[in-house]
Amino acid sequence: MENNNIEEGKNVAIVSYITIIGAIAAIFMNQDKKNTFAAFHIRQALGIFISFFLIGYFIGYFDSWMISSAFYVFYFILWVYGFLGALQGQMKLIPLLGEQFQKIFKNIE
Repeated sequence: MENNNIEEGKNVAIVSYITIIGAIAAIFMNQDKKNTFAAFHIRQALGIFISFFLIGYFIGYFDSWMISSAFYVFYFILWVYGFLGALQGQMKLIPLLGEQFQKIFKNIE
């Protein structure tokens, strides 16, 4: 991928990791230019946030601080991994779930 394409999409990619509102805003920010680097990170960030809420809903029923804290640490590590990839200009899939996020949100360009 061109270095120029990465630099153009880096700001949008970073915004996508700042809460779910940032991910939604990044979708609209990327509609005009259709940057592939930004779209990759939007799909990853949106997948992280949506799966966090979906799985977190069920984790809450365990009523165990050990399970809850492990869940939060797991998703924080995924978020940091994706965010650092956006900062460094790399298109690395998030471990375990990244490939599925790219398939599920393939319509986001």
